[in-house]
Amino acid sequence: MSYYIAPRFLDKLAVHITKNFLKLPGVRVPLILGIHGRKGEGKTFQCELVFEKMGIEVTLISGGELESPDAGDPARLIRLRYRETAELIKVRGKMCVLMINDLDAGAGRFDEGTQYTVNTQLVNATLMNIADNPTDVQLPGSYDSTPLHRVPIIVTGNDFTTLYAPLIRDGRMEKFYWEPDRDDKVGIVGGIFEPDGLSRKEVEQLVDTFPHQSIDFYSAVRSRIYDEQIRNYIHKVGFEQVSLSVVNSVEGPPEFKKPNFGLSHLIEAGNLMVGEQKRVENSQLVDEYNRLNRGRNRQARTPELAAPISQPSTNGFQQPQNPSPHLTLETQEQIRQILSQGYKISIEHVDERRFRTGSWQSCLDTHIDAHSDAISALESCLAEYSGEYLRLVGIDPKAKRRVIETIIQRPNGKGGY
Repeated sequence: MSYYIAPRFLDKLAVHITKNFLKLPGVRVPLILGIHGRKGEGKTFQCELVFEKMGIEVTLISGGELESPDAGDPARLIRLRYRETAELIKVRGKMCVLMINDLDAGAGRFDEGTQYTVNTQLVNATLMNIADNPTDVQLPGSYDSTPLHRVPIIVTGNDFTTLYAPLIRDGRMEKFYWEPDRDDKVGIVGGIFEPDGLSRKEVEQLVDTFPHQSIDFYSAVRSRIYDEQIRNYIHKVGFEQVSLSVVNSVEGPPEFKKPNFGLSHLIEAGNLMVGEQKRVENSQLVDEYNRLNRGRNRQARTPELAAPISQPSTNGFQQPQNPSPHLTLETQEQIRQILSQGYKISIEHVDERRFRTGSWQSCLDTHIDAHSDAISALESCLAEYSGEYLRLVGIDPKAKRRVIETIIQRPNGKGGY
């Protein structure tokens, strides 16, 4: 099967990688190439095709490896893999690259509730340091003065705005937004269905029927065409015998004849998948469950919070009650000042052990913009986490960043009350 490589993609990677292996006088070449774009558009697969075409060896790191219970491990892993790749270039005498898949998933910060751990900071700092000093990458606790070979770094992700801004600045990272156009899609989808005998015209019709779907949608459609045969096979051998007949069969694994890859059949399968996508998008049960659970938890922890925050006066007008008899006036004033500036409030807690690594956790499922809700939530958190650190966080909803972080309780109940 011959897969299609988008010319723009091939050109961008080839130029970046080659440029990093050349000595250009007076030219500062960015070490990192960041390939970003929508999910499922084949960023990683296109990279693999380019590497295969150019005969490049790859050292891979997954975004999931960029977090660890032990602070410093992911940063050390990056340095170790970089040095190993540099040694490969020296030993094999050929181009090699270090590739980090889904960098934003491992080192990005998607919203105000995402934990920003010590490892996240170290990963960002390590990549910046390597980009600035690509021939002098040391492991913790040891030093080798021998210059390393420069190793181009390729990173993929969906949203690079979640990454630490100094890491993605020009000079350290060159950005490439990958969004296949119609010709690219037709070429890639044609490669997917090449063994199935679809003509170019049929491929174009399929792409035009689902113009807003990503590349992996068409691979999933091809996979779904086999479902009917597999279903018939299961009913034929029986549900009880499927495991033995597939995994440990004396006759070998079952073989299936080529299914119907007609255009109408593919479009029918595609429409079913689109319908399932819409059901997922329209289902917001999690929000409903969270709202119900928040209400139940608050009532269970602090029943008095269910009481109204105001009482009618004798003249018929509402008089505000004292917002909280439990919080200090200083804490109540802090809440009032944060909300008066148009910010929202979040509350975080951490025990003494995790306090040293900065691994704070949110007490709330959402951010608060009402004074009475903030008082109620804070009282609940103070009661539930009385033996931990508690801090008040002010969040700018427009800039989507933290503007205030202040500790209002320390272990053993110091502060806050």
